[in-house]
Amino acid sequence: MDRRLLTILLIVFVQLVGASMVNPILPLYAQSEFSMQPQEITLLLTAFFAAQFIAGPFIGRLSDNYGRLPILIISQIGTVIAFALIGLADSVALLFFARVLDGITGGNIIVAQAYITDIFPEEKRTQALGYIFAAFGLGFIVGPAIGGVLAGLFGPQIPFLLAAVAAFFTVLLTQFTLEETVTPEDRERNKNAPKGSLNPIQLMTNVPLVAVLSVTFIAQFGFGMLIGVFALYSEAVLFVGSDAATVNFGVGFLLTFFGVAQFITQIFVLPRALERFSDPMIVVIGLVLRAVSMALYFIALGPVLAAIGNVFFALGSGLMMPPLQSLTTKTVDPKLKGGILGIYQSVISLSVIISTAIAGGIFEVSPIMPFFIGGVLFMLALVPAVFLWNWARHHVGALTDDLAAKPS
Repeated sequence: MDRRLLTILLIVFVQLVGASMVNPILPLYAQSEFSMQPQEITLLLTAFFAAQFIAGPFIGRLSDNYGRLPILIISQIGTVIAFALIGLADSVALLFFARVLDGITGGNIIVAQAYITDIFPEEKRTQALGYIFAAFGLGFIVGPAIGGVLAGLFGPQIPFLLAAVAAFFTVLLTQFTLEETVTPEDRERNKNAPKGSLNPIQLMTNVPLVAVLSVTFIAQFGFGMLIGVFALYSEAVLFVGSDAATVNFGVGFLLTFFGVAQFITQIFVLPRALERFSDPMIVVIGLVLRAVSMALYFIALGPVLAAIGNVFFALGSGLMMPPLQSLTTKTVDPKLKGGILGIYQSVISLSVIISTAIAGGIFEVSPIMPFFIGGVLFMLALVPAVFLWNWARHHVGALTDDLAAKPS
């Protein structure tokens, strides 16, 4: 395996260990330490994704114009500061500030993905991006369990401070182990590229790109409903009547199932799926599996069905997200890979902004209603996904081979 890929995977793993330590317990932390209500708590997630939505395309384009490494390092430093501020926060305002800062500089994963597309040819790109999601899975195996145990034993602030240390470690890894992939010539050409290269009109007339982004938006809306209320849902339904330490540990344990399934999907399931199916068909399969997971959350009365739901959700996500990212990069000129990944991430962020903003209010009506809505949305996302699959079948070659051509 390419040494650079191993380094990027290690960086993503460490970053995700830190993020997965804190994200599951953040809602409970905000509730217990700051007496925030569900609607306010989900707005903490909204603040992060709103900032990322605004900053994402700029982060991607900056990495095209000035190189991957300096932008990666700056974004990682922002994450370090944000995690530390959350752990040391003494007010709701400081919590929101930290989340916005993390969102603005949260382009480290975008740049890491762009780095991967730089070092792999198109035919190997989906599998390489799958390794990124395997690192996500490993991070979710380790992070939530550590975060839940630390919060239960030493208080909710400790996981945030430890996550800041982990994020700082990724800064050192990037600085001392990675080499730049965007050459000076590439940077100069990208800076002088026509300003309209990624303008809205051209984006909207790129048929396969519109289909990919439509699937992404609808599917991630359902995902936002899940992440917005999962910890609160666990406390209200899965572990009802339990103390805070038990709930923290339980949430971490459940998300460990997600991480194990995510890792297994990327290492064993996705490579075999890629041998048998096209990228669009794999996306369709992933959406169906996600819909099944929502049904399991909806009927669950305890942690067992919810754990099975996490496995189905991780399996669906692990199958559909790498092909979606890979397809996105193949719909534009190669020199715009960083910029289009930024737009792709912004579509995700916009979807999660809206869904997390309303998830708290829906949760207050019924703790299980967000999962019903999420399941319906995953089924609706099948419409553009099937269109994308059908479009690919009626054009020259497989979509993975010919999307780099001029959009129709």
